[in-house]
Amino acid sequence: MISVDNLTVSFGGWDLFKDISLLVNPKDRIGLVGKNGAGKSTLLKVIAGEQPATSGTVTRSGDVTVGYLPQQMKVADTTSLVEETAGAFTEVIALEREIAELTDEIAVRTDYESADYEKLLHRLNDATDRYHILGGDNREAEIEKTLLGLGFRRSDFDRPTSEFSGGWRMRIELAKLLLRRPSVFLLDEPTNHLDFETLMWLEDYLKGYKGAIIIVSHDRYFLNKVCTRICEIEQGRLTSYRGDYSSYLVQKKMNSERQLKEYEAQQKEIAKLEDYVAK
Repeated sequence: MISVDNLTVSFGGWDLFKDISLLVNPKDRIGLVGKNGAGKSTLLKVIAGEQPATSGTVTRSGDVTVGYLPQQMKVADTTSLVEETAGAFTEVIALEREIAELTDEIAVRTDYESADYEKLLHRLNDATDRYHILGGDNREAEIEKTLLGLGFRRSDFDRPTSEFSGGWRMRIELAKLLLRRPSVFLLDEPTNHLDFETLMWLEDYLKGYKGAIIIVSHDRYFLNKVCTRICEIEQGRLTSYRGDYSSYLVQKKMNSERQLKEYEAQQKEIAKLEDYVAK
């Protein structure tokens, strides 16, 4: 789906990370971890196309779509909550219009055996399938279910977005992102400002999502519940671990112990050689 190859991001001659590679497969549940300043958010921005890399490539296969939730929200203040959230269905509305136009054109055509007529039928079929996949038939119900799941009340639906605080604005953007159903979610600290009940709802949603997910979060419990693969950025390098967050901690400890033993063995060998040379 997405291939990150030999990616380097540098600032003023200093490498934030260097030559890192990552393959994101369908239905991957990746937790991206590392110390503050390691480059987690920057990597998400590069994958999302929000920031250029110094070198390396990010390749998306086929018709892969990416939904990116940054830490800093940009919500319009000229719409109501429902109107803002309905903006997630821009593609659905365009497909709805195209389906109507294709249906009208097919209805007046009589060249049933022609290649052009067959193309129209194929396009109508493709547009209809995409429309259903994106939830076009029940988008109002999907908006309501998603907003309620994220902690909004029905009485909030007609309120201007300008009345909501920063934490609730993040939920608005998250709702729009979930409703778009992209192939890949890139979520930067999605659990910030979420209460326990909403957090449980989001966990269940993401675990059942059909696309791939990359999450940056300091919430270890959340990563443990959602992720099946942990990628750590440390000292400018990326290391991938299979399993949830708890499994990652065990594997990392084992790797550290192995590296320490290898280092101690190396030092003993160096000391032995130095002793031999001295004699």
